Amino acid sequence: MYDELDLRKKTILISIIRNYLETGEPVGSRTISKYADINLSSATIRNEMSDLEELGFIIQPHTSAGRIPTDKGYRFYVDLMMQEKEEELSNLKVMLDKKEQKLDTVLKEAAKLIAANTNYASLITTPTYSSRKLKFIQLSSIDEFTLLVVIVIEGNIIKNKMLKLDEPLSNETLIKLNIMLNTFLQGLDQNEISLGLIQKMKEESLGYTSVVSDIIDAIAITFTESESVEMYTSGATNILRYPELNEEGRISNILSVIEDKEQLRDLICSESINSGNGSIQVYIGDESPIEATKQCAVVTATYQLEEGVYGKIGIIGPKRMDYEKVVSSLQNLMSELDKIFNK
Repeated sequence: MYDELDLRKKTILISIIRNYLETGEPVGSRTISKYADINLSSATIRNEMSDLEELGFIIQPHTSAGRIPTDKGYRFYVDLMMQEKEEELSNLKVMLDKKEQKLDTVLKEAAKLIAANTNYASLITTPTYSSRKLKFIQLSSIDEFTLLVVIVIEGNIIKNKMLKLDEPLSNETLIKLNIMLNTFLQGLDQNEISLGLIQKMKEESLGYTSVVSDIIDAIAITFTESESVEMYTSGATNILRYPELNEEGRISNILSVIEDKEQLRDLICSESINSGNGSIQVYIGDESPIEATKQCAVVTATYQLEEGVYGKIGIIGPKRMDYEKVVSSLQNLMSELDKIFNK
């Protein structure tokens, strides 16, 4: 990877990116020549910068100006940093309350702390099961034409659904339907309830195919409701610190995304929610799945409370964000959440 870059080009590119991250200003050859680990003349550095520009790692925004990183340049830096990062995690002073606190309180506080620590916008989702399974179904008659369907899903989620009947069901029929439904469906997740399986249940429904169809619909709705995710955000005004995000009305578009829970979910949950505890993803510029954040960098992480129960953390900032600090902060936060919920 990055075979087109020799050691000299990599060293100069890293120096350009780090300098731009610190200052937000285009970086010239004279600035780079002052770095102690680069023993090269300004003329040599200019030649190397020209090569880096041709390769697409940096651009010159204005004539006679220095260079700034492109998305490709940022991607190189992030890949290198993630690969080589072996040093101890810097201490993020995440002071979260005791395990007995409600989960939403802990997550709200975590969003505030990560925003304060990084000076970017942060967001965190409540956890969800990567694959919920149906534990059991219980059918009971309320009256001759009303059926109570109790649906229990993994995680002790219980939903009651009332179904209207066209004709009464005998106790014997209710028992047989209960046994049939649980035999076919118990222990399955939503994706395992196939059309073929539904057809088999209808064939064994004692002639009550419409009732079975209504129960299947109620189960599907319950699965959908159990997947609802809350989102907590903090530090949206931190975006105002970065002038490059204020250009051409970009800031209002970015803030509208932060206020829109659906867009936020699309933004930080674009990869699989169960991509693994500790999994960190970095989206730079056009890599973002949301149009309004294509001038930003978005870093997401997956935290795990218990087996199969995952949530997402996200940080939104300029492309010149301090990636090392962001990654360290996320790793520390996930470590603290693990201490709170798994000790």
